[in-house]
Amino acid sequence: MEQLVIKGNTRLTGEVFISGAKNAALAILPAAILANDVCIIENVPCVKDIKVLLQSMEQLGVLVEYIDEHKIKVDTRNIHNLKVDYDYIKKIRASYYLLGALLGKYREAEVALPGGCNIGSRPIDQHIKGFEALGAKVEVKHGIIEASADDLIGTNIFLDMSSVGATINIMLAAVLAEGTTVIENAAKEPHIVDVANFLNSMGAKIKGAGTDVIKIAGVDELHGTEYMIIPDQIEAGTYMIAGAITGGDVTVTNIIPKHMEAISAKLIEMGAVIEEYDEAIRVTANEPLKNIHVKTLPYPGFPTDMQPQMTALLSKTSGTSIMTESIFESRFSYTDELNRMGANIKVEGNTAVVEGVKQLTGAEVAAPDLRAGAGLILAALAAKGETVITNVEYIDRGYEHVEQKLTNLGADIFRVAEKTDKSMFKVV
Repeated sequence: MEQLVIKGNTRLTGEVFISGAKNAALAILPAAILANDVCIIENVPCVKDIKVLLQSMEQLGVLVEYIDEHKIKVDTRNIHNLKVDYDYIKKIRASYYLLGALLGKYREAEVALPGGCNIGSRPIDQHIKGFEALGAKVEVKHGIIEASADDLIGTNIFLDMSSVGATINIMLAAVLAEGTTVIENAAKEPHIVDVANFLNSMGAKIKGAGTDVIKIAGVDELHGTEYMIIPDQIEAGTYMIAGAITGGDVTVTNIIPKHMEAISAKLIEMGAVIEEYDEAIRVTANEPLKNIHVKTLPYPGFPTDMQPQMTALLSKTSGTSIMTESIFESRFSYTDELNRMGANIKVEGNTAVVEGVKQLTGAEVAAPDLRAGAGLILAALAAKGETVITNVEYIDRGYEHVEQKLTNLGADIFRVAEKTDKSMFKVV
């Protein structure tokens, strides 16, 4: 196991290049199964979740070749196994996209129930509802989801809640179905649009992605394609807050600024200066930032995956801020760790009351999940003294080369094995 050691209270400056969107890649890679062909996928992030997904796809018979660190050739012409029981796949939430892809292509699939970060209940009932509406029979046995169908027939599906995972999974199952499928109350996140664009580049007929009504006209077959994944909205937002929390001057590049509007708006409300360019955003924060109220909402609202990072920033502002979580009910477990660093946060149900403090201080803390780990890194960058963050494997699930990127911005951060004498290490 490894740890991150951060010596904080340093102003970050410079540019940081944003990697491809993890959440898009986790759906696009399984979607390649539908083509029964060769796909070249670029801008794939080099993170742990992607590696686990690709290993599980190889068990199905998919041939995976890294052309370079971020460009992957996926050959799905030799799939011979429709059962995914690989132990590690249970650790990532997006394993369920293999279910939709295999069901859509082969009318049969068995996939272990997904895991992921412990941030609250994330039921798959809307996924199952969609599959069954298309004509599939779905059963859950001993932790395995089994789905099969003689035929998949297009239909109208109204989601009880705007679920990103269900919207994507239904798209995957429906593109090769007979007739037209209409998803109402569909989620609108950027990576849903990216998945739809990828499928369309293979010959699918999907309209309306990015709105609350998506129409999918089934086709007989899909073909291979070359495709570039969009930049990661959440990674970009994390580095934007890194600039703000350290009173720095940070430019995030290789991004789509429109995807960042909810985050940019809150930073502006707090008093940060935002300069927007075609594919970059510059964040400067020379003055003390103001307290605000934030509520997480489905896109285009403030992302739940940015909630811990924003809470870390709020902990350093003057006055009282309110963070309300409307997506997941158990996403405030990290606040105890922030309080160990001198923050003053009280959680009441789905709301965190954040009393700003003048100075955070270094401490040994543990990342309880992926985005909480990012929030702890941000707090450590602004804290006085040294912070040691354990459970770094959570952070590695979604952030590529995090210490290298922060070092390039001027941070004093390095990675060590647990129980190593950290005084022996020095960032050069």
